Parts: sequence; C-alpha cells; structure tokens
Amino acid sequence: MSRNPVASKIAVPYARALYDYSVEQNVMHIITADFQNLEDDNFNVGKLVPLSREDILDPQFASKQSSRTRISEHTANFVRVLVKRNRHNLLPEISKNYLELVYKTASVKMVEVSTAFPFTTVQKLNLIKKLKELTNAREIRLVVNVDSSLIGGFLIKIDSNVLDFTIKNQLENLAKKLDWSRGIENLEQWI
Repeated sequence: MSRNPVASKIAVPYARALYDYSVEQNVMHIITADFQNLEDDNFNVGKLVPLSREDILDPQFASKQSSRTRISEHTANFVRVLVKRNRHNLLPEISKNYLELVYKTASVKMVEVSTAFPFTTVQKLNLIKKLKELTNAREIRLVVNVDSSLIGGFLIKIDSNVLDFTIKNQLENLAKKLDWSRGIENLEQWI
C-alpha cells in the first residue's frame, strides 16, 4: 500500500468527484465493483487501457472490453475524462482513494497482510473474524501478499498500525539482543 505522495494528492479530488457522482447517481455498487475487479487483477491497467487514446475515447469502449475486464459505462466515462486530461496513469491511485471513501462509508476496513505462505480458507476466515473483533469493522477486506523472505508467520498493516508476527522479525530482534549484550561485554573490557 505504499503510495506516491504527489500522485496521491492529485488523485484525491478525482476520487472524491467520482464518489460524489456515484452517490448522486446511485451507482456506487457498480463503480465499486469495477474498481474491485481491477484491483483483484493487480490493477492491470494494460487490460483496461489496451490500445490507444482513440480506442478509449470511442463511445463503445465499455462494451468492447473482454468479459474479464468489462467495466460499466459509468466507469468508462470516468476513464475517458482521465484520458482527455492525460491523467489515466493515476487510475490505480484514484481507485485506491475511491475505494477508501466507499469502505469508510460502509465501515469496511482495508487490511494488508504479508505472509510467508498463502493462507488456507479456514485461516483466512479466522483472521477476518479476529480482525473484525479488534477493529469493530462491519467487514474486512484483506489484501494478501505472499513474501517468502518473511520465513514464516505474517505481518498485518491496518491504517498506520503494523503488527509483525513474522519469524524474520523475531530473528532480527533476537540478533539485536545478542549484539547489545556483546556490546556490554566489550565495554567491560575497556573499563
């Protein structure tokens, strides 16, 4: 969930405008589903924006998308606005900001989990249940990243809080304690 601060600052007004539009037109569920599908596909903008500027500006753009990446006409119109303003490169950041607004409204908490090995379905459901209790959120949306360098365990990021239950972290903490104790031993030799 690392972000480019400049892109984020530019994306916020676009996300807010899209959010306001989705509320006014009562299409929040449609636009949200479009962005969630793109996000679930690791936001492969290349699949959404496969050809050229002219293709996107084509009024039939939304219907020409493949069934896997088909987006609603509302989202297609928004993408056209971004292309006309040469801001389509901000689409992933706008999506993140838009979804944060939607989730905040719906009491949905975005939680990023890094794990050494993929979770089983039961583990994922247990984690979601526990996170709901801890955060008082109505719903939890997990973004799971598999990172074998963690050796084992998992790391949870909720807003600006980090809970690190990784073996890598435990080993690093142990190494620091061992280095500290050696430092004291070396100090005694000099006294």
